[in-house]
Amino acid sequence: MAQSSSAHRSGAPIPIPDKLSVQIRINGVETTLNIAPWTTLLDALRDHLDLTGTKKGCDHGQCGACTVLVDGRRINSCLVLAVMKDGASITTIEGLAMKDRLHPLQQAFIDHDAFQCGYCTPGQICSAAGLIAEGKAKSVDEIRELMSGNICRCGAYPNIVAAIQQAMGQMDGKP
Repeated sequence: MAQSSSAHRSGAPIPIPDKLSVQIRINGVETTLNIAPWTTLLDALRDHLDLTGTKKGCDHGQCGACTVLVDGRRINSCLVLAVMKDGASITTIEGLAMKDRLHPLQQAFIDHDAFQCGYCTPGQICSAAGLIAEGKAKSVDEIRELMSGNICRCGAYPNIVAAIQQAMGQMDGKP
């Protein structure tokens, strides 16, 4: 592995690896990536694995467009380095559907017209899957509060909440 170097306070160079090997399970498939240590999980998904359903919105963890599930928990993939998730199981919007059948959340979003431009929809759906698996949301207000990290510029919030309620009734706490 080729290495670069950077100066340390003492003046001695610190070796910096050009690439690191990261093993992750993406949507049920074991994958090995050779990536720069500073590559975010979002960039690894989009640029190295061509999984472009996960969107880059603010790149600061404020909009939720990049939400994916890591070991069943929702995270903002723009805030996490891919090397930090070595050995993890990651589910993106592309991995939620079951063969030729949509995930209950995907179907509920269609049923309730819970999107307009659609840019935030993958992050909304992944976040909602995590929310349902957490089992904390019991009321409309709790759904709104626990989904507040996912912003919809089009303002489809009432329909998003209705879609989540529909899916909650079908999923019974499963992601």
